[in-house]
Amino acid sequence: MGKKIVSTDKAPAAVGPYSQGIIANGMVFTAGQVPIVPGTKSFAEGGIQEQTRQSLENVKGVLEAAGTSLDKVVKVTVFLQSMNDFAAMNEVYASYFTENPPARSAVEVAKLPLGAMIEIEAVALL
Repeated sequence: MGKKIVSTDKAPAAVGPYSQGIIANGMVFTAGQVPIVPGTKSFAEGGIQEQTRQSLENVKGVLEAAGTSLDKVVKVTVFLQSMNDFAAMNEVYASYFTENPPARSAVEVAKLPLGAMIEIEAVALL
């Protein structure tokens, strides 16, 4: 079974040689989404909560373009520039996954693309 590329203007365009998302074997894999507001080259204004919200909105946009939604997400990986932001990120994150939340990993990394405070990727069922 092949793969299908997902592309949407509801998430930032890829800033490198990758796709916003891939559909394969009944699953959707999103690229990591930083908090760039679609149609701009700018991050969502504010701190970690605003950046978390925008990153999740970008993930949502890719999933919807693939024909699925946040309620079908089975795994999320959150990359944080600082684990000190975990509680504030988690507060926003919880508002997106209110029932039957997916499995999740959250890790602190040295740097994120373009100086983002957060990057989020997801795997969902179609």
